[in-house]
Amino acid sequence: MIYGSGMLESGITFDYGQLVLDCEFARMIKHTIQGIPVNDETLAIDPIKEIGPGKDFLMHEHTFKHMRSQSQPELIDRKMRGTWEKAGATTAYERAMIKVRYILENHRPDPLSDEILSKIRSIVVETEKEME
Repeated sequence: MIYGSGMLESGITFDYGQLVLDCEFARMIKHTIQGIPVNDETLAIDPIKEIGPGKDFLMHEHTFKHMRSQSQPELIDRKMRGTWEKAGATTAYERAMIKVRYILENHRPDPLSDEILSKIRSIVVETEKEME
């Protein structure tokens, strides 16, 4: 578990944009610590033999098959500067806030079951009795 997602100023402030960024960082860390499988398929032994040195590996079917298995950030932009500027030159935080607004406007959580609601209510009632 990662402590402090979305927190700023030693936890005094909470920021939804920072939370979304922290979630992206956590996904990237998780991807990294899972390790990289090393075998003939992931090392692309056959395509390397087939294509040969100095040729185009990017257009090979093997590359297309495996390229999505790498880290896929949503908010970190790896475009060249000119392309980034033409796309609006938004910062990672600005893109995170767009995602925050989308989530807040569109996410509809599943309702809690009556059993869970009853349990929560009983905890509140017990706590209120203890505080009297």
